[in-house]
Amino acid sequence: MPHSNIEAIEKIVRTKRLVMQMERGDCYSAACPAREVLGHVTGRWGGLVLGALTGGTRRYSELRARIDGISEKMLAQTLRDLERDGLVIRRQYPEVPPRVDYTLTPGGMEVAQRVVGLIGWLQDHVHELVAAQQRHEVTSGGSART
Repeated sequence: MPHSNIEAIEKIVRTKRLVMQMERGDCYSAACPAREVLGHVTGRWGGLVLGALTGGTRRYSELRARIDGISEKMLAQTLRDLERDGLVIRRQYPEVPPRVDYTLTPGGMEVAQRVVGLIGWLQDHVHELVAAQQRHEVTSGGSART
């Protein structure tokens, strides 16, 4: 087979791989747009916000009260990110005082249910996880994080 045919075939194979990756996404690739969404969902606050919204529509103040330790700034940023990602809908009502609430989109509910499963597993195994951390601190000479 001539050299140019091999190059053409290799180019077709590379193109097909790229198209297949883009149809599904590949979070392991730095160029994949889904990687940013993964960061929003699995970051410190995103999963907790999604989990809090599985119970239905919530006002900002209800979310802040439910998620202990989140600052107003981080809650606002997290909600903006999740809204931009198409996982959360923000509704503002022309009332005095202004009322804003948040609800999950169908895709947001699907993601949230998966995150809630992870949160449930962590809560069920918290004692084992803490024991593993303590064992690691003892065996590593007290350095809990690297």
